[in-house]
Amino acid sequence: MVGNNVSHSNKKTKRVFKPNLHVKKFYLAEEDKWITLKVSAAGIRNINKKGLSVCLKEAREKGFYKG
Repeated sequence: MVGNNVSHSNKKTKRVFKPNLHVKKFYLAEEDKWITLKVSAAGIRNINKKGLSVCLKEAREKGFYKG
């Protein structure tokens, strides 16, 4: 997504909005192993809310996770 930086003098310069991504390790209890995912801050909150196994199942169905 793109937008503008707007200065105090109202001068506009182009900028890029990037997703808030983090590389994070999660423990998958069903398979007794650690997995490393690159997830957004919203994705981390989603995993905390729904659980890791449910989110991985949804990600596999949508084609985001192949592991």
